[in-house]
Amino acid sequence: MAHTLLIKNMVCARCKSTILELLESIGLEIESIELGKVVVKQDIKDHYKTIKNGLKNLGFELIEDELVVLIENIKVLVIQCISENNVVDIFSKITKEIGKNDATISKIFSKSEGITLEKYIINLKIEKVKEYIQLNQLNFSEIAYNLNYNNSSHLAKQFKTVTGMSMSEYRKLQNWDRKELDRIV
Repeated sequence: MAHTLLIKNMVCARCKSTILELLESIGLEIESIELGKVVVKQDIKDHYKTIKNGLKNLGFELIEDELVVLIENIKVLVIQCISENNVVDIFSKITKEIGKNDATISKIFSKSEGITLEKYIINLKIEKVKEYIQLNQLNFSEIAYNLNYNNSSHLAKQFKTVTGMSMSEYRKLQNWDRKELDRIV
């Protein structure tokens, strides 16, 4: 009997491999793994405490509350969209996947996280901008295009509002001030 584990703070491929390694070391067979979700082929009740503690020791958390599951699913969808440079219509993807309208999703997210979903998306996009700047592979116009900004000046203004410095000033820094994606909210 397959069992689905919903896991908080699982935001990248490295997270997936770390969790896969943990679960396999416990002796579990994995059917599928994606950001925020692992399907285990067998029943986990005998291993539940070990899984929960192992995840906690690695900085992850099993999600059991329905509201927390919803919020984590929203975060995972936003992170996936931004990571894949698929930011054209994040809200429609979220509403399609979650099955609730924009207003409901925004209200639930804001109430739970203390920040609007729009502001959360902006903060994640700014972290992606920081990554692009650090990699030094794209110019500011290309970065703006990849993240679906109308133009680079719109991105520049938003970057300065969020970080307090221009993108050029950030590029000159030696000590990159980047936040972990699972620590944005």
